[in-house]
Amino acid sequence: IVTSLLKITIMSASLEKTLGAPQTVQIKRTPQNQHDPPPITNIKAAKDCFVVNCYGRKIPFPALYEKTKTILVFLRHFLCYTCRDYVEDLAKIPEKYLKDADVRLIVIGQSSHDHIQGFCTQTGYTHEMYVDPTRSIYKSLQMKQGEIFHQAVRSPHVKSSTLNGVFKSVWSAMKSPAFDFQGDPAQQGGAFIIGPGDKLHFGHLDLNRLDHAPINLLLQLAGVKTVDFTHKAKIIDI
Repeated sequence: IVTSLLKITIMSASLEKTLGAPQTVQIKRTPQNQHDPPPITNIKAAKDCFVVNCYGRKIPFPALYEKTKTILVFLRHFLCYTCRDYVEDLAKIPEKYLKDADVRLIVIGQSSHDHIQGFCTQTGYTHEMYVDPTRSIYKSLQMKQGEIFHQAVRSPHVKSSTLNGVFKSVWSAMKSPAFDFQGDPAQQGGAFIIGPGDKLHFGHLDLNRLDHAPINLLLQLAGVKTVDFTHKAKIIDI
């Protein structure tokens, strides 16, 4: 019991240090009706990399976008509360929207594959999800290590407060059989629209935990019908 409590204390302190920045701080980006030019990213640099599915099976990374246009979302780590909120909104995209546009939506984390099913259950996410446990793809595509903050902007997809988010992260870590971060806390994610083939349509490298690409921007650029994430009741005229 003492050992478990010590682990919890260390994990809590570590998470506080990692997640403690104010929630409304974010690097300045272009307006949401515009989009970032593709970063100088060589997609072919990751051609020999693999992702792993929830059963531990390795799949070549290029197979994810070889035959169809694919939205790829790379997460920081599965305990990151902003990533969890973001994926909860990704989960609201109807499968029909993706099929009608012939587009795949794939989320990639950087933990062990053992955490995939639990994370999908917690977020309600039912689309494709894989992991890159060695972070070879993250490194090949030059995703950031550490966070850069500049200007106060609130992420439209983050619903949790910092305090509540840290609490949920600690609680998830306590419930995890491995009791780990489920990924490197310093690793930042990103979003790409690739394919068919190696064609890069859009790229966004996250600079901090709040710097996700707006989901409707990704959908719009991929030719997928957008989704209402406002959570407001609709008024119907009769």
